[in-house]
Amino acid sequence: MDTFEVKETFYLNGKPFQILSGSIHYFRIVPEYWRDRLEKLKALGLNTVETYIPWNVHEPKKGEFCFEGAADVVGFVKLAQELGLYVILRPSPYICAEWEFGGMPGWLLKEDDMRVRSASSSFLRHVREYYQVLLPMIAPLQITEGGNVILMQVENEYGYYSNDHRYMEAMRDLLREGGINVPLITSDNPSHENLECGSVEGVLPTGNFGSRTKERFRILEGHTDGGPLMCAEFWVGWFDHWGNGGHKTGNLEESTGDLRDMLELGHVNIYMFIGGTNFGFMNGSNYYDCLTPDVTSYDYDAVLTEAGDLTPKFHRYREVIRQFRELPPLQLPPAIPRKAYGSVKIREKVGLMQALADLAVPVETTDPVCMERLDQYYGYILYTSPVPDGYHLEKIRLYKANDRANVFLGEKRLLDLYDRELLEEHETDAAAGKGESLCILMENMGRVNYGPRMNEQRKGIDGAVQLNGHMHVGWKQYPLPLDNLGKLDFTKGYTEGMPAFYGFEFTVEDPADTFLELPGWGKGCVFLNGFNLGRYWEIGPQKRLYVPAPLLKAGKNELIVFETEGKHGEEVFFRAEPDIG
Repeated sequence: MDTFEVKETFYLNGKPFQILSGSIHYFRIVPEYWRDRLEKLKALGLNTVETYIPWNVHEPKKGEFCFEGAADVVGFVKLAQELGLYVILRPSPYICAEWEFGGMPGWLLKEDDMRVRSASSSFLRHVREYYQVLLPMIAPLQITEGGNVILMQVENEYGYYSNDHRYMEAMRDLLREGGINVPLITSDNPSHENLECGSVEGVLPTGNFGSRTKERFRILEGHTDGGPLMCAEFWVGWFDHWGNGGHKTGNLEESTGDLRDMLELGHVNIYMFIGGTNFGFMNGSNYYDCLTPDVTSYDYDAVLTEAGDLTPKFHRYREVIRQFRELPPLQLPPAIPRKAYGSVKIREKVGLMQALADLAVPVETTDPVCMERLDQYYGYILYTSPVPDGYHLEKIRLYKANDRANVFLGEKRLLDLYDRELLEEHETDAAAGKGESLCILMENMGRVNYGPRMNEQRKGIDGAVQLNGHMHVGWKQYPLPLDNLGKLDFTKGYTEGMPAFYGFEFTVEDPADTFLELPGWGKGCVFLNGFNLGRYWEIGPQKRLYVPAPLLKAGKNELIVFETEGKHGEEVFFRAEPDIG
């Protein structure tokens, strides 16, 4: 039986072992490309790959589990073993990772007494039930069981969040009770307070940081009880949020020096080796002074680009790594083809209001109800309520509303409200025509993945709608997760300037990687052959969406764009190169 131990350093089968790891999130990469990315990681000179395990991917609805396709974590780990790589797994119920709700499922928020990342009985019950499914799948992957998993993480950056040591003890104990016997780690920013708040007995503390390695390791050294020093997340870049003004990049000279210091003093996991893509509605958000949802690309200025290309970081880091271990000549997998398929014109279109009956079954309530109470967790939700003929709407205010609202009276667009604008009363000057309704389209822009606002992430409207100073009752809610667009009937009508679906059809002879550009369009999301490619927004910085070749078909392909702002060109373009700002 193989062993992996924590002493003054790490020991693999009784011999000192230096962890040289890189982060790849299997759930951000199409499975057909896992081998390519792992082979490139190994070519860099790394011996280990690290990944989070996102709870909301594997239990999207309570009691319904998914471990197939891009969710096949077992297959990913076994592929790494086939390639001779060790694995660090981070199965904590919370992962941050700029991922929707930090990896926790939105259905947790249906419960009024829910307190995530705490020792509350409700949260721990759900974690325990999830672990009863997950842990029997990953326990056999441990090195002690013939697998290649050498470390697992108890929780992620908990010292930033709270000091509930009862919770940390519960997380540790759940792993041990579930058959996890490899060494356990925590990871926090190396300040004394963070390390103390996030620590738990019997678990090795590690650090997450991107600079000042020697200083950070000195602080960490005071908390490891003589154990090894490891940077569990060496931040080599950063992530982008909508409207941030340009793609975030790191300083290559500084990070190369920090990598050298880490390898001289301890162990490293490069975050990210490749970032990948926030497909679907799974981007996270941060909230400090305002809401900052992350873009669809998770390029992260990583060692590989979002599409798997080598960057200058790859070559500079490889020169550093070869100073610490012998490397064979550089061997890379075959290049993945890339093509520009040109322009594709709109073939058909249908308005959201005209398509409602095909996409959603309304739920009638007195007061508006949030997504989570309707067992919806991602996408959009439309609230409609009739008003008297000729009704003059002068003021409107939404209470407990997240994250973005398009407000209409009949087919008149009144307001587009975002984030803190939703806290205010707004003046309007509109009169209702005969039989018209007030309509409010709410979008979940991505639940906050970090900080104290995580318990406040119900989406849609969870309070009330106030019209002309009074609360208005009598609502229909239309849940729009947009997972059933095959039901769209494009013959049902269309109104210019209103939210709508646009259909495209194009033919591909040889599928290759490509990048979708939507010049002249406003804001929305894109579906290719039924797969949600993610969001676009004219404010940037990201201007093109990555389309991996496995999502294309040889022959006819169908594209649907859902546009909420009423802005659209007459065509879209498939380019050969990315543009992430």
